Order: sequence, then structure tokens, then C-alpha cells
Amino acid sequence: MKTYSAKPKDVERKWYILDASAVPLGRLSVEVAKLLMGKNKPQFTSHIDVGDYVIIINAKQLKVTGDKLNKKIYYRHSNYPGGLKETLLKDQISKNAASVIVHSVRGMLPVNKLRDDRLKRLKIYDEATHNHEPQKPITITLKEGN
Repeated sequence: MKTYSAKPKDVERKWYILDASAVPLGRLSVEVAKLLMGKNKPQFTSHIDVGDYVIIINAKQLKVTGDKLNKKIYYRHSNYPGGLKETLLKDQISKNAASVIVHSVRGMLPVNKLRDDRLKRLKIYDEATHNHEPQKPITITLKEGN
């Protein structure tokens, strides 16, 4: 018996909707990463991009646990001496909530040539409205765990 390997022309991509206000950021990011990679499909092949499109709504109402809103810090550097900038999570969410989700999901995807193409299939909206109704997306409800 031969091992099955998916071909790029055989990939069928579906559209999924996830609500960012339903579960904490980490649980949301794990599910999004699985869908973008195609780990939920039986024809998953690690070197072929078999993942789906993911729409995240209500990004402004992102949930985090504990005191992460006040203690989690995002760093960036301007490449000049003394150019280290710090931003708290609550400030980053108010400025650009999509960047917080992208940063989290990007860290959960494998570091290879497929990562950027997978991230292009991630669509994030601050409110509950989106313009992807013609694609007939499937709503996935995530449960709050213990």
C-alpha cells in the first residue's frame, strides 16, 4: 500500500468564521492555526498547503485571561541605538486588534515557506460584519474550557 500525498491541484478550500469574543486569545489562535494548516483534514500533508480560509469577527472584543491586559508587553525596535519601543496589550488592542491576533497565530504556524501564504488566508474584522457572505462560510463555535 502506498502513502497518500496531497497534490496542490486537489486541494479544496473552505471558509470558516470564528468569534474572537467567545474564547481567550490562545484558544482562538490554536484553532485558527489548525484550520490554516489543514490539520483537520484527512489529506493533510506537511509540505503542501491544504489549509482553509479563516474569518475572525469581533476582534475588538478580544478576551485574555489573568492580568495580561496590563502586564503583557509587545516589543519592537527601530534598529537605532536606544530605539526599543514597548506597547501594553490593552493599548495594542485599542490601536490595532488584528495585529495582536496575527502575531499570536503567526507564532503557532511552522516557520517555513508556507507560513506567509497561510497568513494571507486569515481575514480579521473588528466588528461582527464582514464581506465574505458569497463564500458561504461555516461558523465554528468554540467552547470556553476550564
